[in-house]
Amino acid sequence: MKIAVYGATGMVGSRIVRESLRRGHEVTAISRTGAGVRGATARSADLADADTFADVARNHDAVVLATVPSRTGGDHGEWLSAMKSAFNNAGTTRLLVVGGAGSLEVGGVRLCDSPNFPEPYRPEARTMAAAFDAVRAAPETLDWTMLSPAPALVPGERTGRYVTAVDTPAGAAISVEDFAVAMLDEIESPSHRRARFTAANP
Repeated sequence: MKIAVYGATGMVGSRIVRESLRRGHEVTAISRTGAGVRGATARSADLADADTFADVARNHDAVVLATVPSRTGGDHGEWLSAMKSAFNNAGTTRLLVVGGAGSLEVGGVRLCDSPNFPEPYRPEARTMAAAFDAVRAAPETLDWTMLSPAPALVPGERTGRYVTAVDTPAGAAISVEDFAVAMLDEIESPSHRRARFTAANP
């Protein structure tokens, strides 16, 4: 399978690239810098470049969006617009989106709206929740899946074991490595088409 990963050099994207390669897929690792990821084809591209994104989508079986809003004071609106552009230009190619835990709910309240949610992370969480709203509103022709992590997503061990849920957290934490396992399992054996799900370590 030919898989393209936007945000391929980030914490999550790099693990998804490695897991894809581990399973024998042909991977295009896309970042703004074009930095290489061993074993993958490196490509420089900006998610906001609609023509390039459409070309990438046409030439791959699946595209993973593993990008996040600016964490250096940049306009979150630019990232959200780029995500919406990707939703509009994916064509019929399978689109996998790395979501945030903030859009998950407990007792009908989104985590990002909870008074206990860490204030420094609230703006990013709400922007990523807006991306979830946007992909849900995309035309029915878009073959999308969003995978949101458990509230704690940290580098760790690849155990290959995880549990899933839909709207509420499946657990407290998941390693980035097992998050990538869950993502590749969904790519290879789709079971959440046009839906969001979440994963956590048991």
